[in-house]
Amino acid sequence: MNMPGDEGRMYLDEGASAAVERTFEALPAAPGRAFARSWWGQAWLKALEDTALDGAQVKLGRRHARAGAVGAVSVRPGRITAVVQDPDHTRHRSDVLLQQLSAADWDRFLDLVADRAGHIAALLDRDMPPVLVEDAAAAGIELLPGIGDLEPECSCEAWDHCAHSTALCYQVARLLDQDPFVLLLMRGRGEQELLDELQARSASRAEGPAGAAEPSGAGVPAVEAYAARDILPPLPAPPPPVAAPGAPPALGGGTPPAPGVAVAALEFLIGDAAARAQRLLADALSPRHPDGPPPPVLTPAQDAVRLAAAAPGAAISARLAAGSGRDARGLASAVRAWELGGAAGLAVLEEDWTPEPEALARATSRLAAAWEDEETRPRLRVTRNRWTVVGGAAQLRYGRDGRWWPYRREGGQWVPAGPATDDPAGALAGLSAEG
Repeated sequence: MNMPGDEGRMYLDEGASAAVERTFEALPAAPGRAFARSWWGQAWLKALEDTALDGAQVKLGRRHARAGAVGAVSVRPGRITAVVQDPDHTRHRSDVLLQQLSAADWDRFLDLVADRAGHIAALLDRDMPPVLVEDAAAAGIELLPGIGDLEPECSCEAWDHCAHSTALCYQVARLLDQDPFVLLLMRGRGEQELLDELQARSASRAEGPAGAAEPSGAGVPAVEAYAARDILPPLPAPPPPVAAPGAPPALGGGTPPAPGVAVAALEFLIGDAAARAQRLLADALSPRHPDGPPPPVLTPAQDAVRLAAAAPGAAISARLAAGSGRDARGLASAVRAWELGGAAGLAVLEEDWTPEPEALARATSRLAAAWEDEETRPRLRVTRNRWTVVGGAAQLRYGRDGRWWPYRREGGQWVPAGPATDDPAGALAGLSAEG
């Protein structure tokens, strides 16, 4: 993907390890859109919002960014820069500093990326899979910023994050969404330099070390293992992909079923097993399979909801409801939660938990900052992880992943009303619009 401003790349001084500076043209106004859709872009904004001490400045900076008040953004190792214009047309140069990785950090990072082809493929696809960040963290390398890592400098001379540095961070989140190499450049290495070094390391691994000494200790030297290849059968070829699962057999007729066996339910389970097998095979044959997390293990109650979401018919749905300890109405709400968010959505429906004090304070602050006008902010009653509109039929539930889930009261019961979002104000606005 070509990003705006790519044509404006230039090298810094000769001692900067060929790191590039990238300049991105001013982004247009963004009324009503989320600033970050990728998980790493959201992590960038979370670092900003957790660091800034003045929620009013964060709110004002977000308003500046939405209005398109941020000029061209310069990104270079350790620093991002832009000119931000106030409503009175006063212009301020604002910088945000992020510590660069050390040479040793980069050496470890490049080794772990070169060792897994999936990491290289993901970066080339402008993706930053969570497993890459987790592998880096396990090696002692923090790619994403945390609390206090985004250090502001602004000509308005504010000592904390001001509206200008905040607006700059919000616009950079939009750039990060499209290209994670922007983050790596801030950490100290440009895209081409990274790719060149990765190519060199991959080639070195393919050639193998010249004159390497035989390994000592336990284990079998690779030369011995490969010498036995002629007496071992070859590995089988991967199975071919299956375009669609086969049709389940018709079990009716012939010998009557055993007592308690529902033929229709058994046919449905056979069809579900075939569909899942087809999906698992497709995932196993995908080039990204080695880097993907394993699917979550569902409890019997969760799996009953998954099965009911396939609309198996009234009789089978009734059996699933009874088997999972739900009535028909409870199963319908659970299916709705599953359709909106899978196992995470189902957990929000059924779990009633109390966030830790720090998480609760952070969530409350973020919720308060979401409304630009205090007069339009609804009155909310907080009960553990649930924020209910006083005198209304709308509710927000705070998930363990820090996202907000909208709920609506129908027939005396709270039911899921939409997918999770990072914007609590937008979630409530959506409920109001539907109502």
